[in-house]
Amino acid sequence: MGSCDGRVAFITGASRGIGKAIARRLSAEGASVVLSASRMGAHGKLQGTLEQAVSVIQAAGGKAAAVAADLSDPAARADLIQRAGECFGPVDILVNNAAAATMKLPSQCSTEERSRMYDLNLNAPIDLAQQAIPAMKARGAGWILNITSASAIQPALPYRDSKLAAWVIGPYGATKAALDRYTEALAHEVAEHGIFVNAMAPVSIVLTQGADYVRDIARENPDMAEPVEMMAEAAVELCSGRHVGRVVFSRNIVHEVGRQVRSLDGTTVLGDAFLEADPEATA
Repeated sequence: MGSCDGRVAFITGASRGIGKAIARRLSAEGASVVLSASRMGAHGKLQGTLEQAVSVIQAAGGKAAAVAADLSDPAARADLIQRAGECFGPVDILVNNAAAATMKLPSQCSTEERSRMYDLNLNAPIDLAQQAIPAMKARGAGWILNITSASAIQPALPYRDSKLAAWVIGPYGATKAALDRYTEALAHEVAEHGIFVNAMAPVSIVLTQGADYVRDIARENPDMAEPVEMMAEAAVELCSGRHVGRVVFSRNIVHEVGRQVRSLDGTTVLGDAFLEADPEATA
């Protein structure tokens, strides 16, 4: 506990799911956290709220604030790191979690659909990193974590799911492959300034609160689901350790460094890298 004491963390896509879990876990390690997301999700449906996520962290005794922004709008993200820094001070830890996915066959994914994914999944993380790096350089320390995806790699034959599922993930996976490569290049550029840039993907589909379809998967195929606490624990390691240009899977980095996986509030040890998702869990 306390590996992020005194630091300010900024997490995108943090109103729910993986982003919210990482924010909670970093807060438990002592970080003051600033959460960002659009207030409305896809198709105008409410996808959890920043206010609720902030309240959960504050109720646990953490320092949290919200900065709403549509990351798909370059103008809306142009000063986002500065806005985040107005909450608790300059950003020490940047977690780029927000992403967009369009499931289309590679032969049919339109320019508009591809452009939207590349802008949110690649350009937005790069823009935010470029905004955060000058102040990190001045302080001689910083951490940037880009959340990537196993879909950056073409699934091996025979496909675990269907042919269609393996194909339609390709356009999205291509954006994550680009993010992985940019992560490595940026990491080697800024490592001499004490800034540690890495990318991390879940090994399996992440079981987050409200993800009922993942619960069904976990009940029938436990190895196809991953507890969200695994992602959060791996994020703590990559947002506090001295790793340079790693593109890793969550379980792998947890196992590599021998971390215990804790509950999101940091109070309970749940297991290690072999921890399975619990489809009956409610928190």
